[in-house]
Amino acid sequence: MSFSKKSLWMLLLTFTLALVLAACGGDDEEDTSTNTGDTGTENTDSGKTEDTTATGGGDLVIAELSDAQSLDPHGSNDVSSSNVQSNIYETLVNRDADGNLVPGLAESWTQVDELTWEFKLKQGVTFHDGEAFNATAVKTSFDRILDPKVASPRAFLFEMVTEVKVVDEATVQFVTEYPFSPLLAHLTHNGGGIISPKSIADDYAALTGDTAAGSVIGTNPVGTGPFKFVSWTPGTEIKLEKFAEYAGTPAKVDTVTIKVVPEMATRVAELQSGYAHIIGTVEPGQVANVNSSDGASVLETPSSSLTYIGFNTQKAPFDNPKVRQAISKAINRTSLIDGIYEGYGIPAISPLSPGIFGYTEDVTSMAYNLDEAKALLEEAGFADGFSTTIWTNDNPARQNVAIVLQEELKKINVDVKIEVLEWGAYLEKTAAGEHDMFILGWSNATADADYGLYALFHSSQHGDPGNRSFYTSPKVDELLDAGRREADQTAREAIYKEALQLISDESPMAFVLHPYTLTGVSDKVKGFNVGSDSIYQLRDVTITE
Repeated sequence: MSFSKKSLWMLLLTFTLALVLAACGGDDEEDTSTNTGDTGTENTDSGKTEDTTATGGGDLVIAELSDAQSLDPHGSNDVSSSNVQSNIYETLVNRDADGNLVPGLAESWTQVDELTWEFKLKQGVTFHDGEAFNATAVKTSFDRILDPKVASPRAFLFEMVTEVKVVDEATVQFVTEYPFSPLLAHLTHNGGGIISPKSIADDYAALTGDTAAGSVIGTNPVGTGPFKFVSWTPGTEIKLEKFAEYAGTPAKVDTVTIKVVPEMATRVAELQSGYAHIIGTVEPGQVANVNSSDGASVLETPSSSLTYIGFNTQKAPFDNPKVRQAISKAINRTSLIDGIYEGYGIPAISPLSPGIFGYTEDVTSMAYNLDEAKALLEEAGFADGFSTTIWTNDNPARQNVAIVLQEELKKINVDVKIEVLEWGAYLEKTAAGEHDMFILGWSNATADADYGLYALFHSSQHGDPGNRSFYTSPKVDELLDAGRREADQTAREAIYKEALQLISDESPMAFVLHPYTLTGVSDKVKGFNVGSDSIYQLRDVTITE
């Protein structure tokens, strides 16, 4: 991939996310924009001349690498789950194709004072189970995500909310503990998807000492979205169908089948043969193969996500920051991106990608330098190196990263054993802190530094919420708390700049790259949308014949 393509990646992502942030600046004016859809990259004609006619209906078949972990928007924090949830549930606020904040289930909003936002809700909206959508439903949903008994890994998104007030059936107020300027952006996250009150009541009724929250919602989701849940055969497929009573622009396909197909070659074959219309997680080495197909191509979406190598900072030797710095300095990111990702990404100098509010290039990063890496290990008392393990999941690119890292670390006398875990077990065990090192990703769904840093580095977020490095720094906690409470955006930028430098110095993880989202799409599919957060939007998809 040429330098100009990487530059285009940065320009596209910066432009898209900057528009989001411009809409998040604390304007007191009521927003009366029209919801025109969600931001992202849409597949259009691939350049192949073909006389096609878009038709409604049909079964949209998607082949994915991994299964969802839960269909409860409060109970999971992975992209595979979010891709399904975001088409079942709806949020109060959306983004349009230019990244601007626009109405979702809320038709307008006003900032009453620095601590209070008031939302006017759309009328005539119903849940998939026939329950009415209203202010009580909004309150019930947000009360649940903040309920300690639910222990939602996404609670950090809204933990500044002290009360959700029902003003009347069509009006709700959010009261925050302190001024929180990214609240509207946080409300676009599918963790804020509104769940049927009846479904929530049923889930609470099933909550016992032996049954965790989400036992009902996680396997039988009920929202207001364009698609409703039909069935889930774990490890095999999830079926959705068009919601006939949807209050907005209805979905165009009749059903969606999301199949679990772990093997890349099989996914590509299914796309090329017409057994799948869309395939996820295309490996960079397969892009040319798919693009040369008769009837399919790869949709390349600039991503706000981070691929990183995490260290268990509570286990020796990774409790020593010099060891963590040494490993980070032993990673040749440019070579790794060119070799494994074939240039589909840019090196990460921090957790934040270009275009995210709070991103800065003015941070001293752990740049590749083997001599400095060896010196740091010697200072840490490991001149002769040590042995350790690195975990990864059934993602081929991450497995290849682990192999490259294994070879690179041999140069500084660190012997690494690679262990590959099934996706569900991988998330469970890293959340429990059973690992030494691991490879994972984090998508910034709100385009703000708070989301990109708080979950990953605040000590209150150890484990499932995001801080799988189990990193603890009172100073970083203080800065991240201050970044949430500061209303002035210039002051927030300064706070996050200081936090980024501290995080870089202490290196609880090694930041590797910001990758593209690569999705294989049949030429028969029109209207398919992938956001910069890598989430699929399926409402406007049509299948041509």
